[in-house]
Amino acid sequence: MKISQFIALFLVVAGSFLPLVHIPIIGNWNYFKIDSNIAYSVWGFSLLAFLGIVFDKINLVRVAAIILLVLFVFTIIAIKFKSLDYFSFLPFKSWQESFAGIVKLSWGWFLEFAGAILLLVLKERKLKIK
Repeated sequence: MKISQFIALFLVVAGSFLPLVHIPIIGNWNYFKIDSNIAYSVWGFSLLAFLGIVFDKINLVRVAAIILLVLFVFTIIAIKFKSLDYFSFLPFKSWQESFAGIVKLSWGWFLEFAGAILLLVLKERKLKIK
């Protein structure tokens, strides 16, 4: 099952380079444009999962996958709050919410979550030789 775990890990790492947030006029942002510290954290926990895969430590892989999922959810919540804060200069709260609504999550999150969930659920199968 190592190959499928490596593929899942590749999805997480590749997802950090894909568009995660779309802001009209400005364009698409990946993890490095959102916040480089969070991007380095994602890569660090991906490295932790990589070491767990290489050394057959399934619990280490699962812990890294759970931390990655929590980090992804935290990032999405932070993006929503930051977009509300970004338009705080507007006088009415309804205007702030409507302008913050133009900040959309992009398709890169599907790969991020798919890779982390696959890392969490994939188990190591041992071959039975008769």
